[in-house]
Parts: sequence; structure tokens; C-alpha cells
Amino acid sequence: MPYVDLTVISDAICPWCFIGKRHLDLALAELPEDIRVSVAWHPFELNPDMPVGGLSRRDYRTAKFGSWERSQALDAQVEAAAARAGLGIHHERMTRTPNTFDAHRLIWLAGEHGVQSAVVDALFRRYFVESEDIGDSAVLAKAARDGGLADVDIPAFLASDQGRSEVQAGLDEARRLGVSGVPTFIINNSIGLSGAQPPEALRQAIIESTGGSGRPG
Repeated sequence: MPYVDLTVISDAICPWCFIGKRHLDLALAELPEDIRVSVAWHPFELNPDMPVGGLSRRDYRTAKFGSWERSQALDAQVEAAAARAGLGIHHERMTRTPNTFDAHRLIWLAGEHGVQSAVVDALFRRYFVESEDIGDSAVLAKAARDGGLADVDIPAFLASDQGRSEVQAGLDEARRLGVSGVPTFIINNSIGLSGAQPPEALRQAIIESTGGSGRPG
């Protein structure tokens, strides 16, 4: 039975990562039944210098893109792509751009409990659909509950140093690999795909990594 190790490098506030996860879920659902895929989510920070408490989204995006109007135009492009994937992103409701280090710690913890994909999805939905600040510990606790970590004391976890060194190691590894944009998909430690690839492209790459063609014979 073919086994595929798939690493996704992403950030919890990356809209293309949200779209990429939807595409990946669709790709995995269409794989031949004999292929088994293990998916691990690894950290990346789009804004590595973001203050711990985050910043006003309008102020941050205006400074980053030169004007609020330019930011809104980019948001509209993302929202259109998300809608095509069946996702609803509400940039107009967002007020903060958060620091995501603690969100990555939560994703690491979810991996330790076997619910990483569910927590990643919960974080995306809290931020992009519910427009909540995922830099806030209370919101992270809600995402943890949504993703199946209801029995874990999330405030105590966030107040500890648990997961900090592991997340930092993951960020360092992404830099070492030269990752400059996310999502990045690494298949069996060698095949790399960047961006919110269409489901069929992800499906094809996974099948080809097993030695198959993925096409009817």
C-alpha cells in the first residue's frame, strides 16, 4: 500500500493557505483508496516582525501596500478565489492583523494530539470567516475546542513555554529550505509545490510520488 508523507508549510493568516487547504482536502478525497497520506502542518510567518499584540489591519495593510485602496483590491481578488473554492472570506469585518506565533504553537500541540488538520481548519475559519483575532488567547482556546482539543487547558498551555522551541525550529527550517511564499507542499521530502494549487494538480503530484501516473491506463 503506497504511503505518502506530505508537509504543508503555511501561516494561519494566509488566505491562500486557507484556499490551499480546501484544495488539498478535495484532492485527498479523490485519491485511489490504496494510497495513504500523512499530512503535517509546519509553520511560516508572513509577518515575522509583527508585535505580539498585532496591529490595526487597516494601518498595517496601508503601510505594506501603499494605500488602503490597493489593499482592498487585493482582498477582492482573494475573496473571489475563495468563493470559487466554496469558502467565504470576510476581510471587511477584520480589524486586526495578529502575530501568529501562538497559533503555530497551537497547531504543534494539535499534532501531538492527532487533530492537527482539524485545528488548522478551525483557525482559518475563526480568522477568515468569523473575523476573530487569532492572536488572542481566548480565540485560540475556541479554535482548539472546535478542532478537538476540548480536554486541554489551552490558557495554561499558552502561558507555558511548551511548543516554543519546536515552532521556532520549524520557522528556521522553512528559511533554510528557502521558502518565501505559502502554502508550500512538500511531498515525500522532495516534490515541492507552491501556492494554492488546484485539487487535480495536488492529486496528480501525490499519485506520481508513489510511482503511479494518476491517469487512466
